Amino acid sequence: MPAMAETHAPPRVIAENRRARHDYFIEERLEAGLALEGWEVKAMRAGRAQLAEAYVYIRNSEAFLIGAHIAPLNTVSTHKLADPVRTRKLLLNRRELDHLIGAVERRGYTLVPLELYWVRGRAKLQLGLAKGKQKHDKRAAAKDRDWERNRARLLRRG
Repeated sequence: MPAMAETHAPPRVIAENRRARHDYFIEERLEAGLALEGWEVKAMRAGRAQLAEAYVYIRNSEAFLIGAHIAPLNTVSTHKLADPVRTRKLLLNRRELDHLIGAVERRGYTLVPLELYWVRGRAKLQLGLAKGKQKHDKRAAAKDRDWERNRARLLRRG
């Protein structure tokens, strides 16, 4: 009997930080694991996670996700006091951490959480190495978006 090929399903998105693409130029993307507690995993499976006000901070050569909100389920966290916005450690290898530290400390980049999703049963966080947009950059991006929308409408009609 032939061995079955392993199929890779597309990642199931748990939470997305839509504001990040508006406020930052995303120049590089990385994937990191998260050190989670059991109640957090169950709450994320129920879709109770938000990245809206989250950011990534590097301290003592370790990366941490701060401000991500995972609302606990009432039925799961009865025996433990659950902190929905606790600091969570990001699991990255040393080479990735050194690269991020160099970019953030020496080149002035910002680490932004972009997306939280499942990959083969494990929660992963997509990080963006980003530069902040200024007001005129945001206006130009909105203008380009509007022009593309109008152009598509004209092409459909004509």
